[in-house]
Amino acid sequence: MKNNLNRRDFLKSSAIASSFFILPRHVLGKGFLAPSDMVNMAFIGCGKQSNGLQSRFHETGQVNIVAAADPHRLKLERFTKNLTKLVKKSSLDTSFKAYEDYRQIIEDKSIDSVVVVTPDHWHAAMTVKAAEAGKDIYCEKPLALTVKEGRAMVKAVRKNNRVLQTGSMQRSWPEFLRTAELIRNGYLGEIKEIFVNVGNPPKDIDFEAQPLPNHLNWDLWMGPNTDKTPYNELLAPTLENDFWALWREYKPFGGGYITDWGAHMFDIVQWALGMDNSGPVKVSVPLSKNMSGDIRGLKYTYKNGITVTHKDFGKNNGIRFIGSEGTLDVQRKKLEEPDNLKKVVIKETDIRLKHPENHYIDFINSMRSRELPICDVEIGHRTSSMCNIGNIAYELGVELDWNPKKESFKNNAAANALLGRQMRAEHGIII
Repeated sequence: MKNNLNRRDFLKSSAIASSFFILPRHVLGKGFLAPSDMVNMAFIGCGKQSNGLQSRFHETGQVNIVAAADPHRLKLERFTKNLTKLVKKSSLDTSFKAYEDYRQIIEDKSIDSVVVVTPDHWHAAMTVKAAEAGKDIYCEKPLALTVKEGRAMVKAVRKNNRVLQTGSMQRSWPEFLRTAELIRNGYLGEIKEIFVNVGNPPKDIDFEAQPLPNHLNWDLWMGPNTDKTPYNELLAPTLENDFWALWREYKPFGGGYITDWGAHMFDIVQWALGMDNSGPVKVSVPLSKNMSGDIRGLKYTYKNGITVTHKDFGKNNGIRFIGSEGTLDVQRKKLEEPDNLKKVVIKETDIRLKHPENHYIDFINSMRSRELPICDVEIGHRTSSMCNIGNIAYELGVELDWNPKKESFKNNAAANALLGRQMRAEHGIII
């Protein structure tokens, strides 16, 4: 042969030679993984959330984690040490490369997929660039910082025939599946209203600058952001102060807890109502805070009249569905059904929703089959959009009419201006 085969082509050629009559054609096509092929995976972002994801993917036995990138050197080193411990207990590939700059991962053609586990302001740029480079993507929720960035992610994934799994793993958990199937099949009767109890929307920067540590490339951490936010360990904690980083609470980087926990809980609402490809048509907000400064009261209205209210109903990070047949409350690992539904068994003739036993294997299986994963890019985008427009309503303090098909507000230029943002050319994308 005149040209050397790369790793993926060699494995596919071997698979064709030995299993031509067994493997379906779409598995063997360009850019697809054969069932016997290990996935070469890289992590972009090595903060606290990456620790669990590293273990979850390694435990599948189908992944070689071959690289990672993070502008925070100490977190990159911790990720490497943790991976070394995991690999010692298995027979998986031990080769590994550590980078400061994520672009070296994007450029590496031997990498099949990336796990984007960065602050939200980076999600869209990294996902689009990874898709254009032919890589499949597992992206943490909320999928995007703005509505326009989310739509750009969908377009890039579709245009380049990539697979994207959103990190909304609750769709792979039994209590949420049962909730969605009970509601989809009418067992809770006509849904009257829904309450979602998550924290506050994002806030403006309220901290002072701190000396920049020598282990952090702050300019790279800021990435596509155009504003010059000073360094503070609240945004990028040290290893000694390894709390959940508070970038998620500030407007330049995250959407507050409306998107942080809301991306999980509003996602289940969308799933249960069968609105994965759409969303509400109206958003209204209260004009005052309660005595503690807590901000709640946002109300979404769907075209069928169902309302979803951001409300503290006494169960933290939970959802309450109120139907004509009773009230159902669901939280992680806890489902409280009306007595009349506790013995209901979902029938084979009912609407049955996809429910993988493992959110991470579902992603890997989709890489091989090219079928949509349980939380595809469009689903993740629609959920993050619901959170994004809620934050816009909170910021402006007005009622907004939303067109989920056009993805724009009716007769409100100020609100539409907040659907996207400017990005630095070096790290941004065109939206």
